[in-house]
Amino acid sequence: MAKKAEEKEQEQRKEGDKEGKIVEETLIRILSTDIPGNKSVYAGLTRVKGISWSFSNAICNVLRINKKKKIKELTDNEIEKITEFIKNPKVPSFILNRRKDFDTGEDKHLIGSDSELRKEFDIKRLRKIKSYRGLRHATGQPVRGQRTRAHFRKNKAIGVSKGKIRKSGK
Repeated sequence: MAKKAEEKEQEQRKEGDKEGKIVEETLIRILSTDIPGNKSVYAGLTRVKGISWSFSNAICNVLRINKKKKIKELTDNEIEKITEFIKNPKVPSFILNRRKDFDTGEDKHLIGSDSELRKEFDIKRLRKIKSYRGLRHATGQPVRGQRTRAHFRKNKAIGVSKGKIRKSGK
């Protein structure tokens, strides 16, 4: 009885695949990020926080992996090579996302929560030294010289709003 139920289930999966429906999606885990298996390597790597399209392209070129290959088709060895390369990239400095680090002065590439934490620390440092950029961050205004007259109205009344209509009691 149990075997017949399993066989029926397998047939339904095959039928679902024929109809073009995704019955069972494989997820590949790279650097604590789940990447759908149906994505190409080039597009799938950009799902990891801190990996841009140019960095993904560099990974594929340096490791000689076909960009159009699906993530689920990667071998364990290739996944291991990708993670090692991301942790210790050997690419030109203009591809890295943190050049001339404030503390150490070296070029780095931050991935995942490290990039978020570093960004928070940078903003806190700017606020602490009371620089112009720090004050703009603190007040929630644009930092990079944008106009404020027409934009950046967050959670405020815009224009004229209709008030409550009062009905006369007579």
